[in-house]
Amino acid sequence: MVNLLTKSLIKLITNLNPISIGTKFFPTNSLETEYVELFNYTQTILFELDKAKITSDSILENLIRDVGGENLPKDYNFYELKPAEDRIEEYALVSNIIMGNDRYFYIELPDASHLINVFVKIIENERGEVVEKTATELVAKMLSKNDAIRVAIELIGIGLSEGIQVISAVGMTGAASIERAIHYTQNVGSFPGIAFTKLGGEYALVFDSPFLLQESRPMNLENYLFIDLIDSTKFIDKNGRNKLVELMTGIKNFIERECNGELEGYREGGDDFIAKFPSKDLAIRAGLDAAWFALDNGAKIRAGVGRSRREAGERAQLVDDLKAVSPLSLVVFELANGLYAYNIPSEFTRTLINLIENEKAKLIGVFAFVFIFTFLMSILGLGMFSFIGVIIALIYAFVA
Repeated sequence: MVNLLTKSLIKLITNLNPISIGTKFFPTNSLETEYVELFNYTQTILFELDKAKITSDSILENLIRDVGGENLPKDYNFYELKPAEDRIEEYALVSNIIMGNDRYFYIELPDASHLINVFVKIIENERGEVVEKTATELVAKMLSKNDAIRVAIELIGIGLSEGIQVISAVGMTGAASIERAIHYTQNVGSFPGIAFTKLGGEYALVFDSPFLLQESRPMNLENYLFIDLIDSTKFIDKNGRNKLVELMTGIKNFIERECNGELEGYREGGDDFIAKFPSKDLAIRAGLDAAWFALDNGAKIRAGVGRSRREAGERAQLVDDLKAVSPLSLVVFELANGLYAYNIPSEFTRTLINLIENEKAKLIGVFAFVFIFTFLMSILGLGMFSFIGVIIALIYAFVA
């Protein structure tokens, strides 16, 4: 959550609604620690540009879109086991960006069956990895939650065709998927189906009648990142064209080597480009890293993530329409059916945020000094020089 005073200040400067500053995500390894430190050191702000309307209907619509309607049978029941909160949890978003989309899923058969070996082959053909296996259970790791749900549906259909009720669940870890399967049977019963989470809520697809899909295929969801340097002419005048080339080349190399991005239409010496990524979390991560890198080199970028080149470009251009005090370094993306953005604030904004969040005594002292200085100047008939007190207070705040 954002401190009320901090939120008011940020809204005044940016004219946008902040959800969080930094992150509450708790890191457990060196990579996560590196990103959490970047989020908190730069006081990266998550803005809500267009609030997502999170309902059971919208959850189902997004599921069909992401998994693919052709990968679902005609007859199924959709259950809400635990409703999602109608808000975005920033640490869950950070978790997805850092840790990626890898998901585990659990399969349980009522009795030992040869199907367990058939399921292993299908999972491996789908580029999954079987982690644990017994005569009636298996835990597998898939490339994404959507792939896990899609493959689980395929396996449930095969089980039903042979009169075997298959229960499945998806989770961030193998243990979480097993726990979710237990919760599923407690709430729904031992009916064939799959349980999963979406935006903090728990849901299930339950199948009553046998079905066989013609061929289960992963959805080819394209993810593009559009990056454009803000006011590149001013940057070149101040730093030279070689510095621009160095900056854009650094961003380009990171995107290609660390985020599996494929650059399109990049021209050396240019100030913008489009890159394609295998998943949305990688595109957002690349946009964030580009913004942090640009900030470290005295520059700002506008970036947009979308399912097409045009959509990514349009989201990046939203930065131009914002009525902020100064241009904002933003990474704009869709979440659920809303629009959100990460902002890397300027050093001035970070200083003000730090004063309000962590240096309240100093802030009170600064306001008291300005008030007393202005009062004394007024008594002495020198009210026109009151602004000097403000300048002194600002210099003290920055230096201290």
